[in-house]
Amino acid sequence: MLEFYSTPISSRLLLGTAQYPSPAILADAVRASGTAIVTVSLRRESGRDRAGQDFWALIKALGLRVLPNTAGCHSVREAVTTAHMAREVFGTPWIKLEVIGEQDTLQPDMFGLVEAARILSNDGFEVFPYMTEDLVVAERLVEAGCKVLMPWGAPIGSGRGLNNAYGLKTLRAHFPDIPLVIDAGIGLPSHAAEAMELGYDAVLLNTGVAKAGDPVMMAQAFAKAVEAGRLAYEADPIEARDMAAPSTPLMGKAFV
Repeated sequence: MLEFYSTPISSRLLLGTAQYPSPAILADAVRASGTAIVTVSLRRESGRDRAGQDFWALIKALGLRVLPNTAGCHSVREAVTTAHMAREVFGTPWIKLEVIGEQDTLQPDMFGLVEAARILSNDGFEVFPYMTEDLVVAERLVEAGCKVLMPWGAPIGSGRGLNNAYGLKTLRAHFPDIPLVIDAGIGLPSHAAEAMELGYDAVLLNTGVAKAGDPVMMAQAFAKAVEAGRLAYEADPIEARDMAAPSTPLMGKAFV
């Protein structure tokens, strides 16, 4: 079974909770996805007049594990401060660590990410770093104490799928024993299936479900895609070939 920081995880699909048309649709989509983990932003909880309390009550009612994030943070100090506040509010050492370095692509700041990950790991957090598929950065994050890595497939909310499948496959090969989660850029169930076929342990997405015409139906589609992709990976699929290979043997063929 999949484990994050020694915690067994029953579903390989992680779901974000932002941008849904309504709280009711969010709840229905989460249930339809079969997820065991939802990501939440501290900003939703600590907004004006504590309006986020209703949102937090909804999330607690779903009975799922919460993965708070530091979305929107652009510096180490901001991310670390947000993580400490999230631990107090949500009562978990888990934190999805985001340190954004470039505004147009929302690409993470790798230097700040590693520094923040080291600080938070030393402070007792269990860090889930949002990163690119860079092998050197991955090594530094592991050295900093991260026991899960979350490389992007494509920029957040872009729906482009896996922009660098080769790089992601290489990352998987270099870290066979560390849980790897594709985070960001997944727009279609086929993208999720592809990620799982590469051997990734899970997929985290938000926009692909929340902004779909029918979020509940799309959540179901993603759940099935993740399951199918994982089964395909475990079944050891054939390698792609440049030439045709007959599926019908030549022995016994009639000659005239």
